[in-house]
Amino acid sequence: MSHVFPRHCRKSIPTVTRGEGVFLYDADGKAYFDGSGGAAVSCLGHSDPAVIEAIKSQLDATAYAHTGFFTSEPAEALADKLIASAPGKLDRVYLVSGGSEAMESALKLARQYMLEKGETQRRHVIARRQSYHGNTLGALATGGNLWRREPFSPLLMETHHIAPCYAYRDQKSDETSHDYGQRAAQELEDKILELGADEVLAFVAEPVVGATSGAVPSVEGYFKRIRQICDKYGVLLILDEVMCGMGRTGSLFAYEQEHISPDICAVAKGLGAGYQPIGAMLCTKEIFDTIKDGSGFFQHGHTYNGHPTAAAAALAVVRRLIDDGLVSRVTPLGAQLKRELINAFGEHQNVGDIRGRGLFLGMELVTDRDTKEPFDPALEIPARLKSAAFEAGLICYPMGGTIDGKRGAHILLAPPFILEASHIDLIVGTLERALKQVLP
Repeated sequence: MSHVFPRHCRKSIPTVTRGEGVFLYDADGKAYFDGSGGAAVSCLGHSDPAVIEAIKSQLDATAYAHTGFFTSEPAEALADKLIASAPGKLDRVYLVSGGSEAMESALKLARQYMLEKGETQRRHVIARRQSYHGNTLGALATGGNLWRREPFSPLLMETHHIAPCYAYRDQKSDETSHDYGQRAAQELEDKILELGADEVLAFVAEPVVGATSGAVPSVEGYFKRIRQICDKYGVLLILDEVMCGMGRTGSLFAYEQEHISPDICAVAKGLGAGYQPIGAMLCTKEIFDTIKDGSGFFQHGHTYNGHPTAAAAALAVVRRLIDDGLVSRVTPLGAQLKRELINAFGEHQNVGDIRGRGLFLGMELVTDRDTKEPFDPALEIPARLKSAAFEAGLICYPMGGTIDGKRGAHILLAPPFILEASHIDLIVGTLERALKQVLP
């Protein structure tokens, strides 16, 4: 009998015994292609020798030292590497153990920054519906994932939400994509004015929305307008790249493709590529200097901040992504995967939209392509698709509640950057069989 508290208490799942390249293997020797990288984590696959060696070497030196007493060489080198590769004004790196911690750190830093500036009245956080920013209470409150929020709503701080930039559902038939993006962005200014222009602390958004909506990118010009609005009212722009960052969309930081720069940015998942638990919160020099020249102390912290072994792993990952050119593979491979998905499902009656950037792609499932009517949630299409694909040897990430937290379904794909063309055929072929088995 197992004493592990699993995610799903009434499901029996196989035991993983090894990983090799883009495959994971269970105790019976069955191979599973990791088509979603777990949760968009395993960007380098499961047996990268450079990352494994970096971990072993660091363990031989120093496994752990508390950041209240020491910094470490890998933490310093990782921070230098990230800042050197981050366009815009990001200048400092705060290392944590994962995405939720990174977002909690971002929210608390934003508040302390305003306190130290003397703008103590700034307290409101605005985010978008159908977003996800983590599972700790502050991050959960900020996110717009209704299904995840609902059970814990009495415990959540007050936050405010505007519409996402979701062209497939919300762009009008007589509206250009640019005009739609400007209309969607205008909701931010309207909400700021509604709450009080000098009382809003931050706006939080994913450059490409992850599992909650299924790899939804913004339209051209949307984030430029968002940046302008934040600047106009002194609101901090916090970008959550926990899932879409670290090369996943074709550039190391997803915001590069929006031609803007955030005040604070959160990364995780692909930062450690699954080899160690790690995340990071990055901020501008202005924010850091305000704390340094004020109280001199960020009133926040976690036991495993700046963990040397995790930092060594992440440094090796980032070197593989940048120095070894693995990020440069993402755009062409993503274009090939998307093209094959369109070839296979572009006219499928139950596939309404195929979207995303790089190797971060989603397919939205509908009862009818013309009406875009979603499936009845009672059919449990995402759960059944996940099971059918898994049984056939493909790990993918189907989710429900795509539209409003209850209705809608999609499949998220986020395979390792080391995949080959033959693996694309495997992904598409297995999805075809799973869809035939599950869809009514």
